[in-house]
Amino acid sequence: MTFQIPALLARFLAVLCLLSGAFGQPALAADRDRVEAFLEVTGFDVALDSIALSASSAPDMLGIDAGAFGSQWARLSEDVFDTAEMRGLALDILENTLDDAALDHAADFYASDLGKRLVRAENASHRVEDDEVKQQAGNRIVSDLVRAGSGRVAMYRRMGSAIDAAGTGVRALQQIQFRFLMAAAAAGVIELELDADGLRALMKEQEGGLRLSLQASSLAASAYTYQEFTDAEVQAYVEALEEAPMQRVYELLNAVQYEITANRFEELAHRMAELTPGQDI
Repeated sequence: MTFQIPALLARFLAVLCLLSGAFGQPALAADRDRVEAFLEVTGFDVALDSIALSASSAPDMLGIDAGAFGSQWARLSEDVFDTAEMRGLALDILENTLDDAALDHAADFYASDLGKRLVRAENASHRVEDDEVKQQAGNRIVSDLVRAGSGRVAMYRRMGSAIDAAGTGVRALQQIQFRFLMAAAAAGVIELELDADGLRALMKEQEGGLRLSLQASSLAASAYTYQEFTDAEVQAYVEALEEAPMQRVYELLNAVQYEITANRFEELAHRMAELTPGQDI
């Protein structure tokens, strides 16, 4: 039994890699207005919105043809992945966990001239709906960089490591997939051949291949997104991402993004039981 999730992983990874701590309770949490402004200046609001695009991969994960449900599927996915609701969830979490010092540090960087250009490029990349086209273009750029002996490839690898410094990306994606499949099985949408322990064991076996796939996708996504920036600008961005306050911010943003994605996919699984194949209302 093999799960087909390349499109979903590419979308998640594109968001993760472009988002560029201590996690407990900060001494001074930020107020909601400041957090909302922070989401906009860093582009995290657009990254959250792009989670909705990953819904198109959900039927493939379950071996279901979304086309059989006609416009019902489009309406359901739009309802479940409501961008205003996802932003509200993010604000609720960040308002109580993001400390002022880390917020100010990240906001100051992204409000700089370089930061603004980076956010524009990242937002544009998030809005590209065809992941395959973006990945192919990114792979071609990476190949050209390797042939030219460019140091950009090493910079992009450092960028990926800085964004996911805790190394939780693979495990988080597996947890999202696990929660989605178990919720779909509980809702009667699919029948799983494996129980929860068996499913986790299978995912553990596939972890190495998944990690390599994510690394390759990360590299291609970065190459595509930052192709108009100079080596010096990419280097400056990498160094900014490696600073301790930024590390705390990204650890938290990653956790928020993963939780919202898992939450929405669980809801999608439950709601898919409402769909009726062959009826397009």
